[in-house]
Amino acid sequence: MARAAATGGGRTYRGHRPVRWYSALVLIVLLGVALIAYSRYERQHPSAGSQPAIGAHWFQALAFDICGSTQPNLPANPNQTAAPPGLRTTGDGVIVVSPTKSSEVGPNATLGKFVSEYPKLSLTPTSVRLPGKTSHRNGDACPSGTPDAGKKGELRVKVWPSFTPPGSNNPFFPSDPTTLKLADGQLITVAFVPSGASIPKPPAAAVSAMLQARAAAAQSSSSTTLPTPVPTTTPTPSTTPPSTTTPSSAPTTTKP
Repeated sequence: MARAAATGGGRTYRGHRPVRWYSALVLIVLLGVALIAYSRYERQHPSAGSQPAIGAHWFQALAFDICGSTQPNLPANPNQTAAPPGLRTTGDGVIVVSPTKSSEVGPNATLGKFVSEYPKLSLTPTSVRLPGKTSHRNGDACPSGTPDAGKKGELRVKVWPSFTPPGSNNPFFPSDPTTLKLADGQLITVAFVPSGASIPKPPAAAVSAMLQARAAAAQSSSSTTLPTPVPTTTPTPSTTPPSTTTPSSAPTTTKP
């Protein structure tokens, strides 16, 4: 045994290859390559759950209907300072989704998040309160002066996934409107109406404002990504006539 140890082991040891070690090394390399490829794919094809990301610009048309009466648009966010909230409105019936922090990105970009960032606006699964107005809860009677005065109302939020078919033809009612995930181009009407009452889409003016905002954002995005064209200049031909040399006069000779 001492002689075998001195020679680096016997024939059996020298003939045994560390197969497991090599196999583990290969698996680590393959796993690393797969993770790099997946990471690159995710960067190029972000999943829906991670959108909107910081820097995105999404828009939704929003309306409030109280007992059959469409309410005026919410004024622009009063808390728009040097650092405005990432979910806000500019007063034209449009929600602007432009996240600036992690609490506003991806699945956090909800109708409830927008409401929480708008002072004195309240929305729960069973009630709604507009700034400066009375709160309306399920079972409350519609106030006088409204088309449904005296009838008991309930909160319902109707959502059109898109302003164009097929989304505009397949509206839905979220069970908890505060968890409604906002998406670009949505139409949303928050309504307190009697059971079975029809709920209209946001007014045409709000939809038009949303489309204009989306077009402006798309144009701004394209203008910042396109390279600035380099102006070409055409050389201007010289108008100065070529210089001419006058031969010097021949030397004069005198006769002797």
